[in-house]
Amino acid sequence: MNARPSEAGPVAPKAVAGFSHIRRFWDPRHDTWAAKLVPGDFYVTRHDEVLLTVLGSCVSVCIRDPASGIGGMNHFMLPRPPAQEKDHWHGLSGAATRYGTASMEQLIGNIIKLGADRARLEVKLFGGGRVLAGITDVGRQNIEFAREFMHAEKLIVAAEDLGGIWPRQVQYFPKTGRARVRRLERPDSELTRREVSYLDTIERQPKPGELDLF
Repeated sequence: MNARPSEAGPVAPKAVAGFSHIRRFWDPRHDTWAAKLVPGDFYVTRHDEVLLTVLGSCVSVCIRDPASGIGGMNHFMLPRPPAQEKDHWHGLSGAATRYGTASMEQLIGNIIKLGADRARLEVKLFGGGRVLAGITDVGRQNIEFAREFMHAEKLIVAAEDLGGIWPRQVQYFPKTGRARVRRLERPDSELTRREVSYLDTIERQPKPGELDLF
């Protein structure tokens, strides 16, 4: 249990080595620590935390080992790098985890490194909305990649909320496997600009929308 001195406020559990750059904050609604992911991020934990992100055409893969409670989430922008770039982690630039190929390699590898059993991994998939009108359907490409990857790696998908025309706000609890998805109103031109330029996730309060529990 986290120590929470009344004078200093809640004390965060120590992040896994290599993840101190991920923004974390106390979430009083869930009475736990939260980690917020933006495009290109991935995060793994052994603690009772909630992992948060907002998705447009991007996809997030949520994975955990139910026995150990170790799990994590990624947020990738594109399924794979251009043909001129090598299709693996070490051959890519520092922003490599914007690509599903490198992001999945890193997410699964780090979860297993913490002590998870690959044979027990439980997967949930979210995102891939068609929110960039008039250009290639990046969301559909991300969905196809995610499904092909899970099939090739023989990983079982326990739940998914993919496609459509909506951005999504996702909350994932690796300890329990619970995920909450809120579909948002279609993005305005500012959100589209941000996704195209890969600057940040949506920085706004979610609008009322459908809430799915998995």
